[in-house]
Amino acid sequence: MKGHALLFICLLSIGSVIGQVSYTIPEEMSKGSLVGNIAQDLGLETKRLSSGKARIYTRDSDEYIELNRERGVLLVKQRIDREALCRQTTPCALHFQIILENPMEFYSVTVQITDINDNAPTFEEREIEFKIIESAITGATFVLERAVDLDVGLNDVQRYELKPTDHFTLKLHNNAEGNKNVEMVLEKPLDREKQEQISLVLTAVDGGEPQMSGTMLIVITVLDHNDNAPVFTQPTYKATVTENSPKGTVVATVTASDADQGSNGKITYSITNTLDDVRKMFKINKENGDVTLIGNIDFEEWRNFQINVRASDDGGLTHSCKLIVDVQDVNDNRPEVNIMSKSTVISEDAKLNTVVTMINIEDLDSGENGNVKCFISENVPFILKTSTNNFYSLVTDSVLDREISSHYNITVTCSDEGVPSLSSSVTLTLQISDVNDNAPVFERSSYEAYIVENNTPGLSIFTVRARDADWNQNARVSYILEDSSVNGVPVSSYVSVSADSGVIHAVRSFDYEQIKNFHIHVKAQDGGSPPLSSNVTVKILIQDQNDNPPQVLYPVQTGGSLVAEMVPRSADVSYLVTKVVAVDVDSGQNAWLSYKLQKATDRALFEVGLQNGEIRTIRQVTDKDAVKQRLTVIVEDNGQPSRSATVIVNVAVADSFPEVLSEFTDFTHDKEYNDNLTFYLVLALAVVSFLFITCLVVIISVKIYRWRQSRIMFHSNLPVIPYYPPRYSDTLGTGTLQHVYNYEVCRTTDSRKSDCKFGTAGSQNVLIMDPSATGTMQRIQSEKSILDEPDSPLEV
Repeated sequence: MKGHALLFICLLSIGSVIGQVSYTIPEEMSKGSLVGNIAQDLGLETKRLSSGKARIYTRDSDEYIELNRERGVLLVKQRIDREALCRQTTPCALHFQIILENPMEFYSVTVQITDINDNAPTFEEREIEFKIIESAITGATFVLERAVDLDVGLNDVQRYELKPTDHFTLKLHNNAEGNKNVEMVLEKPLDREKQEQISLVLTAVDGGEPQMSGTMLIVITVLDHNDNAPVFTQPTYKATVTENSPKGTVVATVTASDADQGSNGKITYSITNTLDDVRKMFKINKENGDVTLIGNIDFEEWRNFQINVRASDDGGLTHSCKLIVDVQDVNDNRPEVNIMSKSTVISEDAKLNTVVTMINIEDLDSGENGNVKCFISENVPFILKTSTNNFYSLVTDSVLDREISSHYNITVTCSDEGVPSLSSSVTLTLQISDVNDNAPVFERSSYEAYIVENNTPGLSIFTVRARDADWNQNARVSYILEDSSVNGVPVSSYVSVSADSGVIHAVRSFDYEQIKNFHIHVKAQDGGSPPLSSNVTVKILIQDQNDNPPQVLYPVQTGGSLVAEMVPRSADVSYLVTKVVAVDVDSGQNAWLSYKLQKATDRALFEVGLQNGEIRTIRQVTDKDAVKQRLTVIVEDNGQPSRSATVIVNVAVADSFPEVLSEFTDFTHDKEYNDNLTFYLVLALAVVSFLFITCLVVIISVKIYRWRQSRIMFHSNLPVIPYYPPRYSDTLGTGTLQHVYNYEVCRTTDSRKSDCKFGTAGSQNVLIMDPSATGTMQRIQSEKSILDEPDSPLEV
């Protein structure tokens, strides 16, 4: 059975939504019964309950209500017994919260449990006994035990019946606490001689539907005359006891007096409470009326006790009073910190005031002992905000940065205001999830890498490294070679970059003499979405190797030609004869050259400067020194290993040029060299002459043949007269062939015409012998056709 639902919704400053819904259901509903349509009453769609992972949070260990997300309804989860849940407390209600996530919201729900008449009134004792003196006056009252009904309201005890009513009647009246006192009143005098014992039945009836009742037997023994009943000094006593007081503590003392003497004046004290917990907590001394604590008293369970005390004399007369015991609170309960809902991971780009965790605080103490204040550890980007009483929300207070702190251990401490103060704490571990907000950063703003020339392709040159402050995929760096060119050639044909490791490899073998350095640009890109990147410039410098020997620029070595330096016989010491000039295309110490005199005709006459290559005399030249001097100079670089070149320097020690010629006649050419040269020149001349004559004969024969044919056709008797004017041409050298002969021919193609045409020879050969050369015969050929079309006419 569903009661009316009352919905209150209010918005909090922290952005969470708190609503309150109330339902009313009877107790003892079967499992699965409908409590209410929570989605409809809160104005939520059912899919929001599923997407928000809606759940019920309750501080109690037992859950009586469950949430069906698919239907959006609340159902009875287990049997609800109002009497076990709330005892006599009214109204009886279940309080819990419904928590939703993404975004975080919570709603308070109250389910009131109404009573049904499922308990009959009961008496603690099935039978009680009274001893009443026969002289008891009419109107004397006797206190009876009240019946207890666990139900409340109309289902509680409504009336009492006493049967038979020959001597006694019932009197009911309400006390200050709203309870009914049941008294038995003597209406007719007793006579022990007529009836020594009387049995009565007391019946308690509740007001439920159907009505239920309980009974108790009252046995009355009639005694002899007792004039006075006991009387308490005051109708109500008050006392206080501190919770957690030790057992045996005397709480209070009640006192009654009886004017009779003897056994009729002896008073006995007793506690008449029935089904409550008074008899488990207190006992009374029958003789002196001391009320003593016999149980563990807890303020959080009992705030006060009402003890009904009865004084009886041996004559059967009684009197009653009340002892009100107030329990004083002691700060013996620490605040309880309950995590209602929490997020273990939050993104570093979360907005300010994002709810991370919702906390409920409960302190069972009261007053200042139950006033709780909560705070969190310092230096964290979070704060606690109070939403309602005993509810706190942990929200972001500043910008989060995973790279500064990847997680937080947040300690929430709650302390009460008791003396001494008690506190509790709980530590929340919160992971900060990464956002790709950091680009890779290289260790340096630029790099220089070195590689020795003549390297093997594929050789590792250098490694660039970039680090990304992000995490996981966002920090996975890939290296990319940016497109550029070096001397018009794509840089990818020079080097490559490993995408994973950043290792730069040489694609080709480098030559320092061709390229000394070049720049490349490497991009580091992370794996985030979208990806972030940064660039760095790497300057690659080629290091020189000693792979080039020195090159002698002077004196020029021309094979068999004569190159000689003249030194007059009057030359002094340190006379500069000449200077050997050499270069090395390498660099650094590989190009540092040193000059040494390896061989010489007269080592005592010349020396070579180690650094400058200057050849100087080391003594005075004399007439005895030979005219012909041959020096061999070796030029070495400073590489490891070193490379060298050798140059021969011919020196003539003479005062005049004719003297030099006469001495150097046989020194100019090597005999074997000249013989070979003459042989090849003669052979070449013979071959060229043969070919020339052969071509000339063929051409003349063809022309004569054509001339004769044309003569026959045109009946002409004019002869063809060839003209061979010689033309002289000097050779450029001093070889054996001194002239080149060119032949020109004059011809006519028609005897009826007197025109002539001159043409050059079909080929022109020039043999040049250069004594300064290395002995190789140079052949210059130029060919030009001297014939026009065979049938074309000659022009005059």
